Amino acid sequence: MAGLARACGGRGVRTHRHRTAGAGCARRRGGDAVNAWSDRGHAAYWAFLVHRISGLALALFLPLHFVALAQALHGEVALEGFLRWTKAPLVEASEVALVFLLAAHLTGGLRLLFVEFVGWRSETQKALIATAGGAAVFCALAFALNLVQN
Repeated sequence: MAGLARACGGRGVRTHRHRTAGAGCARRRGGDAVNAWSDRGHAAYWAFLVHRISGLALALFLPLHFVALAQALHGEVALEGFLRWTKAPLVEASEVALVFLLAAHLTGGLRLLFVEFVGWRSETQKALIATAGGAAVFCALAFALNLVQN
């Protein structure tokens, strides 16, 4: 068991008494053990990070959205006051950021679905990540231009 930990660089790899087929640490083509912390320069790591952060930010926004919708229950005056507040430049900028986060989370999730169903192809990952990022930026810019026109 200690041999497996040594083979994986001693990075706290957990071993089990009865290993299953294929058990062991992940390896690159060159035979080096994969260490997630040293691969932070890889584009897929940053795509993962953007997907995770955008998901958390959207989850934090959701209760605020429900509070905004609840203003309609308190009458027309309360809703109109809230809608006037949303015309502030800081709120509109945060709306653009929210649209970017939503588009980044959506396109990142579609990329993950593609990887899940088609399989990991390292030669296409950077193109998929760039496409997802470009689509997210496009959506945010289109939303920002729509705000400027109105």
